[in-house]
Amino acid sequence: MARGFAKPRVPCCNFADPKASLLALIPKNPTSTTERIAERRAAQEQVFLREVDDALREDDAARLFRRYGLSVGFGVFAVLAGLAGWMTWNNHVESEIGHKGEAFTIALDQVEAGRWDPAKASLDQIAAGGGPGYAASARLVEAGVALDRKKPDDAVKIYAAVAADPTAPQPYRDLATVRAVATKFDVLPPQQVIDRLKPLAVPGGSWFGSAGELVAVAYLKLGRKAEAGALFAEMAKDTTVPGTLRRRARQLAVQLGGDPGEEPASPALAQ
Repeated sequence: MARGFAKPRVPCCNFADPKASLLALIPKNPTSTTERIAERRAAQEQVFLREVDDALREDDAARLFRRYGLSVGFGVFAVLAGLAGWMTWNNHVESEIGHKGEAFTIALDQVEAGRWDPAKASLDQIAAGGGPGYAASARLVEAGVALDRKKPDDAVKIYAAVAADPTAPQPYRDLATVRAVATKFDVLPPQQVIDRLKPLAVPGGSWFGSAGELVAVAYLKLGRKAEAGALFAEMAKDTTVPGTLRRRARQLAVQLGGDPGEEPASPALAQ
């Protein structure tokens, strides 16, 4: 061999340690036949256990269905039937309300056009089957038409019927009471006016302005000026009373010795 060439170096195992060399030739994850059989058996057991668990679950579900399925089915059916019935009834009610409102509008148009006979027929039909609110409204319209036709006695009868109707909404009954007294105010005894309207002549009440004025004038007819002045003063202070009526009550309160307080500034002056 020529001196100028070096002998190639071949990698080799460390023969100084035979055990290390043997371990280097053995696979990292050795699996013997026994281990593979054990793993396969464990996998089969897992599959078997899952199948048994699924079978038990299915058996439990079938047993529960046989025991409670009929009751649950009836319960679901009852709920669905109730929901369907409620939706049907709700649609029916909304449809009826729409029809009644349309009929009432037609009746008002007939009244405005002066077609009293067809208007009265429409209003009577609404009053007969339109529900408490529509019935009271129809009767009040009839009373108003009777007043326009110079039939105050007929109007008072209608107002009295609405005021005495326990099924009518309370605001309609109160309105009928005020209108009935106002229609016959000139011929009614003053004390009767006071007795009928004093429960409505309350500060802050919806009818304080109309009822309060009639009661105060009835006091004047009886010569009870102090009470009339005090009532007019209360009306002048109540901001829920219409402005025109409140200003008139202030003037009367001052004349009768009442104390209406300071007059509020008008919006124009405030600006």
